Amino acid sequence: MDLTDHVVIVTGSTSGIGEAIARRLAGAGARVVVNSARSVEAGEALAAELGDATYVQGDIADPETARRLVATAEERWGRLDGLVNNAGVTIDVPQPDIESVTVEHWNRVLSVNVTGTFLVSQAALPLLRQAPDGWIVNISSIAGTRQTGSSLPYAVSKAAVDHLTSILAKHCGGEVRVNAVAPGLVDTPWTADWGDLKEGVKAIAPLHRVATPEDVADACMALISSRYVTGQSLLVDGGLSLVI
Repeated sequence: MDLTDHVVIVTGSTSGIGEAIARRLAGAGARVVVNSARSVEAGEALAAELGDATYVQGDIADPETARRLVATAEERWGRLDGLVNNAGVTIDVPQPDIESVTVEHWNRVLSVNVTGTFLVSQAALPLLRQAPDGWIVNISSIAGTRQTGSSLPYAVSKAAVDHLTSILAKHCGGEVRVNAVAPGLVDTPWTADWGDLKEGVKAIAPLHRVATPEDVADACMALISSRYVTGQSLLVDGGLSLVI
C-alpha cells in the first residue's frame, strides 16, 4: 500500500503495538505523529528514525493533548488522513478480584481508553473529513467481547471502544471510515512477565502462539486498505475466541 504524503496520528506509539503500527505506516510512506504520555526520549528517537515524523507528548485523557496532536499535524503538513487510537491503560487487579476495584481505577481506565479515544477522534474528524479517504482505526481487545482480559475496568472499556467504533462509523457516513482491531494476547513489553498466560494461549489457541505487534499492524493495514469496510471490529487472536 502506498501512503506517500499521507499524515497519520498514532497514539501510544513509543513501544509495542503502537510502535509497530507507526513503523508500518512510515514504511508505506506516511508521515507520522508519534505520541506517548511519558516516554519522551523513546518518542523523539522513534520520530527521528521514521524520517518525516514528529513526536507529541501528552496523555490522551487530557483534552488539550487531542487538540495538540491534530494541530501539530495540520501546522506541519497541512492535512490529516488517518488516526490510530492505540493508547490505553489497565490496572493491576486480576479480573476475578471484583472487590479490589475502586472508583479511582474506573476513572483512570475509562478516561484514557474510552474518553481519550473519543476526544482524539473528535478533534481529528474535521481534518479527516477533508481527506480523500479519511479513516480511524481503534485498537480494542478480545477482552471487549469475551470474559477475559487484564482487569475488569479494562475489559469493559474495550467493549465501549467497540461500540464507539460502530457509532462513529454510522454517524461519519461516507466521509470517514471507522474500524477497530481487537487483538488477543500480544507479546509486548506490557505483557513481558505474563509467561504462564502466554503458555496457556499457545496450548489452546488454534494457531498455537500469541500475537506479535506486527500481527496487529498487519490487521490495521488491511482495514486501512479496505475502502468498503466500516464499523467493524476485527479479531486478531489466533482463533482463541473459538475455544474460550
